[in-house]
Amino acid sequence: MNGGGGLANAHTHVYSALAPYGMPAPEPPPRSFVEILERVWWRLDRALDERSLAAGARLYAAEALLAGTTVLVDHHESPGFIEGSLDVIADACQELGVRALVGYGATERNGGAGEAGRGLAECRRFLLGNRRPLVRGCVALHASFTVSDDTIRAAGALCRELGTFLHVHVAEDGADVTDARRRGYRGPLERLHELGALVPGSILAHGVFLDADQVRRAESWGCWLVQNPRSNRGNRVGYPPALSASGRVALGTDGYPADLEQELAALHEGGAGHGEPASTLGARLYGSQRLARELFGGEAAAAPPSATNDATAFTREVRAARAALTVVDGRTVVERGRLLSGDIEALRAAAREEAPRLWRRMTEVGS
Repeated sequence: MNGGGGLANAHTHVYSALAPYGMPAPEPPPRSFVEILERVWWRLDRALDERSLAAGARLYAAEALLAGTTVLVDHHESPGFIEGSLDVIADACQELGVRALVGYGATERNGGAGEAGRGLAECRRFLLGNRRPLVRGCVALHASFTVSDDTIRAAGALCRELGTFLHVHVAEDGADVTDARRRGYRGPLERLHELGALVPGSILAHGVFLDADQVRRAESWGCWLVQNPRSNRGNRVGYPPALSASGRVALGTDGYPADLEQELAALHEGGAGHGEPASTLGARLYGSQRLARELFGGEAAAAPPSATNDATAFTREVRAARAALTVVDGRTVVERGRLLSGDIEALRAAAREEAPRLWRRMTEVGS
């Protein structure tokens, strides 16, 4: 990557930004994807409060800009801090100068239907109240296997009421498929569709356990699929070759740093083992820019595939994983590899200071 329109991270979890700052390893070590969720990420999201989320969101936005990423499609969960959580992320992105799509991933995994209702209410509140030029909102669900049919129906109804779409994990692991079949559906994709939640424009993260026919159906419904190579590799859920059946596939990091150069390298490494041509894999990055154009710059076909007035440039003089120049909405936020919209060392220091407190809270919330 040597320059052009701004890069877009089509699926991430900004709340994970403090993880590199000493997050304790789970004991005993998880043996499955669901155990990884239960012993790591669900404990982390339950421990989040306003202070830790703010420190993480500001750092994640800043590091994204330094990597040349101008758009973040965020999927958020913080069960102990729901109301107002999207404002914290949105304020950080607006302040640092990165575009963002935010949504609260409603779930029933901690507090049942009441918890899911609060998550959807947070999406509604944000969508109706947000006035930040760089930030948009949507409706989100965590994943099919953590919500009831009623919650899925409610999410779809909210999408239609407010003229937006759904952002949700789909078939990341076989557990999601098993759960949907136990409920009487062919799979999580079909469950979401039959219950009216997959409105056009919906963003479906992962799709590892979808087949080619399902992927084509998702495209026919106007949905985007997002591949997350580093996360899929780290969680040992497999590689999704069926995604090549759709022309609406983007690239995300699923909580890993918003460095699309590293994500693309992981994509090519994984794809090579499945015989996927480099041109097909390169289209994922282009897909992310198309998605960004739909979110922030009108119809994808009406202009080049980048968000309006964004640009990124890389040079040999700037250290790898840092952009020489990043421009968002006409504002230069990175120049000669230096962040102009904030003090990156101060943001990192704040993260280092906040992280130990978050890890203590993780221990307190238990598993």
